[in-house]
Amino acid sequence: MAIDVDIETIGEDVRMLEGIRTTRAIRRIKPDPVPNELIRKVCEAGTFAPNGGNRQPWFFIAVTEKERRAYIANLYRKTFTRYIATPLKAAEDPAYPDAKRRNMNAAIWLAEHLHEVPVHLFVAGWTRRGAPQTQALFPAIQNILLACRAVGLGASLTTAHVAYGKQIDSYLGLAEDTPTIALIPIGWPIGKYGKPPRRSVDECLFFEEYAGAPLAPRQQAVH
Repeated sequence: MAIDVDIETIGEDVRMLEGIRTTRAIRRIKPDPVPNELIRKVCEAGTFAPNGGNRQPWFFIAVTEKERRAYIANLYRKTFTRYIATPLKAAEDPAYPDAKRRNMNAAIWLAEHLHEVPVHLFVAGWTRRGAPQTQALFPAIQNILLACRAVGLGASLTTAHVAYGKQIDSYLGLAEDTPTIALIPIGWPIGKYGKPPRRSVDECLFFEEYAGAPLAPRQQAVH
């Protein structure tokens, strides 16, 4: 079912700080189509992100055709199945935190329904000295997520597709020096926006120098 929206005015009245505080990941999304003009609007927000030298290295590829979404979702699920195995095992413990369980279940829902999500938005960009310009692309991604919040679209950030990155990039018509670094599934949300759980800023804000508990080196994750 198509949803009629006024592209020019939608999202323009959302206050910036309120939007920032309530832009949580929304992974449960309706299959209803999203107007191309609205996708253009949120991607335009991405183009106003800071980037060194105003190089603007980004490309946004919106995949909306059913068959193409199914192809991408199939590859995504192959990666996700491997990724989620360890959390699923940990969640067998009754003491597993409820917040982590909710996040895990939402991620599972997205993986199982990704082919139904109406827009698979890929963010790609020119490499520089052989490496992706993540320092420019991730601010653009955040701008897009904030714009989705403003216009009422559900969205989340995932990079699970990167395991099949070269295959997907080729499928999207991208060259080796313009790889995708993120996938943003976008559509009309089943849930609602709201403030995500965060520790107090007072636990991580310091003036002049760090004055918290001693910082031990983080152990490298074992994969």
